[in-house]
Amino acid sequence: MFLGRSLVDITGIDSAFAVALHMHQPLIPAGGPDPRTAAIVSNLQWMLEHPDVGDNHNAPVFHWCYKRMGELIPQLLAEGSQPRVMLEYSGTLLHGLRRAGLDDVFDALRPLTCDPEVRQAVEWLGCPWGHAVAPSTPVQDYRLHVRAWQHHFAAIFGLEALGRVRGFSPAEMALPNHPDVAYAFVRTLNECGYGWLLVQEHTVELPDGRPLERPHLPHRLVCTSSAGDRAEIVAVVKTQGSDTKLVGQLQPYDEAKGLSRLELAGRLVPPLVTQIADGENGGVMMNEFPPKYLEVVRECSGSRTPMLNVTEYLEQLFATGIQPADLPVIQPLYQHRIWQQLAPGDGPDRLADVIGRLRHEDSRFHMEGGSWTSDLSWVRGYDQVLIPMERASALFHDWVLTRGVPSDDTCYREALLHLLAAETSCYRYWGEGVWTDYGAELARRTADIVTRDDAPGSCGDGG
Repeated sequence: MFLGRSLVDITGIDSAFAVALHMHQPLIPAGGPDPRTAAIVSNLQWMLEHPDVGDNHNAPVFHWCYKRMGELIPQLLAEGSQPRVMLEYSGTLLHGLRRAGLDDVFDALRPLTCDPEVRQAVEWLGCPWGHAVAPSTPVQDYRLHVRAWQHHFAAIFGLEALGRVRGFSPAEMALPNHPDVAYAFVRTLNECGYGWLLVQEHTVELPDGRPLERPHLPHRLVCTSSAGDRAEIVAVVKTQGSDTKLVGQLQPYDEAKGLSRLELAGRLVPPLVTQIADGENGGVMMNEFPPKYLEVVRECSGSRTPMLNVTEYLEQLFATGIQPADLPVIQPLYQHRIWQQLAPGDGPDRLADVIGRLRHEDSRFHMEGGSWTSDLSWVRGYDQVLIPMERASALFHDWVLTRGVPSDDTCYREALLHLLAAETSCYRYWGEGVWTDYGAELARRTADIVTRDDAPGSCGDGG
């Protein structure tokens, strides 16, 4: 995608840095006074329509944040600089922007995505359509999220543009650490064509259980199931830190300037400092990022510490003769303790016994996965939304997928939209209250759609 076209040659640099902007707005049943009948709208649209509530006055700035790279990148290229940025937009955000009539965002993003003169500076990252956290989303649903985002992105920007999406950014940086769920997660990414995955530093470990030693080099995430199956993917590590401040003030550049080339598979290669943050959330990102981005890009262009996108870096790295098999192996957190008592192939029942024993021995041990924050559970305390969500998922599987309802069927599409929207992480991240109510309501509507049998073409009568 970049090899032979990039103006940066990693053989002549000391280090590099990469930044990604994560953009997301959930879909909420708030387009009316009664939550059970209210239209589903983007949270951004609701903010724009209710500017006097809470922090909703920020909505116009959010709107600008979603399109401003379409201004900054061409400006820097015209100056002769070498800007880089990775973009990750959730499916619920893209859907909500279009439904709200904010087509100017797509007009700004299209050249970044499709114009050969501009797109070399921009790398899109795939993500789950509904911003679902992988550790606590049913495996079959997570695959639907990954595929739905790919279909949605291709519908907007074209199949050729989708073919250039190589990296995957998991919502909330959440990585499953249950062996069977982690295996299914990586297998899904493999089968959907992704070549690398962004992971949070403290959600992974070396095979012997120790923390990573060289987080600025790419690794190989290897996940083994209790049945003995194995899936792996190149992993690029996002180091720990205050995300929005680090990216908003371009601190990865300062960190990278303090690094030098490292040995990997018998070669000296430049390390890559990688960070991702909300692209619109908080005063630093809203106000400080644009001028700082312009300043840093102008300074680092042509230097020995340039800005790069991850695929651009990996393609050049592998062109030197290094192979993915040469990368150091990592695995999800806490799996070393499991594999000390379990052999691949022992099966899920034996795995459940081992997990239960480890939980009894150590209250800190868990199989809820890891994310950007180590002190937040995506499971505990969320029965109000998880139980309806799991019921909706089971009904969708039984009444739609098992019965072979065609994916272009109206019921299939309506139910899928509600299910994926219901699994958005926001309905758990903000705790009990209106957000869990939103998630439970979307799950209820999903269940109603798939079980109704009084409409032509409904799922309830088998489609």
